[in-house]
Amino acid sequence: MNNRDTLIWLSSIGGVSNKIIDVLENKLGSLTCLWSMSNKDISSINELNEKVRLEIIKNRNDIYYENLFKKIEKYNVDVITHYDERYPNSLRFINYSPKVLYIKGRLCSEDENSIAIVGSRKSTSYGNWVAEKISSELASLGISLISGMAKGIDTCVHLGALNSKGRTIAVLGCGVDVVYPSSNRELYNRIQENGCIISEFPLGTQPFPYNFPQRNRIISGLSLGVVVVEATEKSGSLITAHHAIDQGKDVFAVPGNINSIFSRGTNLLIKDGAKLVMSVDDIIEEIPYLVERYSKLYRKVEIDYNEFSDDEIKVIKYISEKPIHCDLIALRTGISVVELNSILTILEMKGVIKQLPGRIYTIR
Repeated sequence: MNNRDTLIWLSSIGGVSNKIIDVLENKLGSLTCLWSMSNKDISSINELNEKVRLEIIKNRNDIYYENLFKKIEKYNVDVITHYDERYPNSLRFINYSPKVLYIKGRLCSEDENSIAIVGSRKSTSYGNWVAEKISSELASLGISLISGMAKGIDTCVHLGALNSKGRTIAVLGCGVDVVYPSSNRELYNRIQENGCIISEFPLGTQPFPYNFPQRNRIISGLSLGVVVVEATEKSGSLITAHHAIDQGKDVFAVPGNINSIFSRGTNLLIKDGAKLVMSVDDIIEEIPYLVERYSKLYRKVEIDYNEFSDDEIKVIKYISEKPIHCDLIALRTGISVVELNSILTILEMKGVIKQLPGRIYTIR
């Protein structure tokens, strides 16, 4: 039994937290030592409470170990540990980073640049529309969308991404073999096919309320930024936003009716300094290099420069290098803003260039 498999076994035992695993790794050097230690030696590890010591001793046997890995295989679950190179770099340095991730579907390298969108379970029709619209537009840029697969806003986020043929990630507060809520079974299946389901909780773990605040740090940790669409003053979405702040991530919030309890949380976030979101442009402007990263999604065409004026050629050549903001085009070409706007409009009408969110332009 190697250190990696021992970690998977240990993390599946009730009461063994990421913090406890850190303690054991520091104390023992290698987790595999747990297999050779006597019951007495394990019972003498003072850093563990008695209940955890007894659980480790009780489950330290071949039957438990073999059944665990058979179950992982049965449900076709991919397991990534913090020993693996595939482990997401964005999670390595967050507080109490998950030691083990259980995955249904496929986690890709392109998911490293993702945006999380969260909000209330009891959402309004307006909130649902905003969540689906923003996620759809981000997905069309090749950006993966992260949420929690709950009813309301989360569901709309996943659907917005999927309906735009984008990737989406659902981070659960239960085992990845547990569909919660059960009404999202079809969505669960679609996410597996076009993204992945992730959880740090062992298979079979039920959606206990205390799991979700812990889960939220992974939603923010995997993302470059968190967008809160609708939230009451005590919404779990605000926990996700605060995790994002602690992790140094961008926090965005959609403003709402000052008389609505569903906008109280988002309005307070904006008051406290979150970036106000009125369109997807407001997100892209904060993280513009995402557009550059995904510029390869936009097909380049052969251009006959004989059809264009000198200034138009100048603009096309700058945009050809990489997606670029209109202000930078004006700065580099020396063309006045008024004239540039006219040129950009003409080039768009001719089908040579395309405007992306945030007044960024790319070649079609």
